[in-house]
Amino acid sequence: MSEQFVGDKAMSAEKDTGQPAAIPTAADLRKNLLEKQLAAMERDDKIRDREREERAKFADEFFKDHVGEAERAIIRKVVMRAVADGKMEALVYTFPSDFCTDNGRAINNADPQWPETLQGKAKELYDRFKAAAQPQGYKLKAMVVTFPGGIPGDIGFFLNWEAPIA
Repeated sequence: MSEQFVGDKAMSAEKDTGQPAAIPTAADLRKNLLEKQLAAMERDDKIRDREREERAKFADEFFKDHVGEAERAIIRKVVMRAVADGKMEALVYTFPSDFCTDNGRAINNADPQWPETLQGKAKELYDRFKAAAQPQGYKLKAMVVTFPGGIPGDIGFFLNWEAPIA
């Protein structure tokens, strides 16, 4: 029994009539391919739109809301898990570098003035660190953790509780 392939499906050529099925034209195959490409483009557009909406919502919350108890609880869990794993440092917060006033350049270049570029929740977390955690012996390091296309992507805050080097 011969088979013909159209799209993703193999169709039996002698299924009902016992006669070979008609061979699709090249135009039919091109049309089928274009329809698949259009469907993929529409799917990609929907994904991009959803990601854009999610980023806009995240940005709105980042700049307008305060760090809530749920976020602080997550940070505590991350730290306690790192301690249980024998680590002295944990990545406790990430945010897009373009949420900094300089798009993360000061952090990327280890400029001592990097905290002045923070905004929104990142600034609030840094201020809370300075007031509550640093006096308890903690250290905070900020660094670029992703480089999409070779430019700073996300910034990470790393909380460290190692003993000071004597």
